[in-house]
Amino acid sequence: MDEKKAAILGEIPRLRRYARSLLRDRDSADDLVQDCLERALLRLENWQTGESPRRWLFTIMHHLFIDQMRKVNRRGEAAMLPLEAGEAVAQPAEQLEGIASREIINALQAISPDRRAALVMVAIEGFSYAEAANILGVPAGTLMSRIARGREELRGLLDDTARRRTIRIVEK
Repeated sequence: MDEKKAAILGEIPRLRRYARSLLRDRDSADDLVQDCLERALLRLENWQTGESPRRWLFTIMHHLFIDQMRKVNRRGEAAMLPLEAGEAVAQPAEQLEGIASREIINALQAISPDRRAALVMVAIEGFSYAEAANILGVPAGTLMSRIARGREELRGLLDDTARRRTIRIVEK
């Protein structure tokens, strides 16, 4: 039993990263991770010993996220929380990689949650298409479509950002 708990604890950084990509809010993401871990520990017997708990935990988290979004939609509240005041403050970039990384993160946050989840699962978390489709509960073709549309949407957003960055405002 302790081996299972240790394996689950090892997945917390990945769970936190995925939750933050879904929710945009650090506190809400931490709450989602906590709910996921609580549910996993209550249903520890459902996880097969010897397997990585990663797919199992991500499936739990995705289902919790979907349930949370459904509750928010039923209440008529805003689905996405605004950035915290400290996160919205712009600071001059010291490296081009930092600027590019921030632009990619902002563009990723701008696309739809379904496409973002598919892209994060495959491109960042390293799941195969079949694993990601299974975790998200969609057919593989739907997952591939979401990834393709998400990549296209990201390209458009990033091209627009690059164009705006090259325009300089001249004041006299």
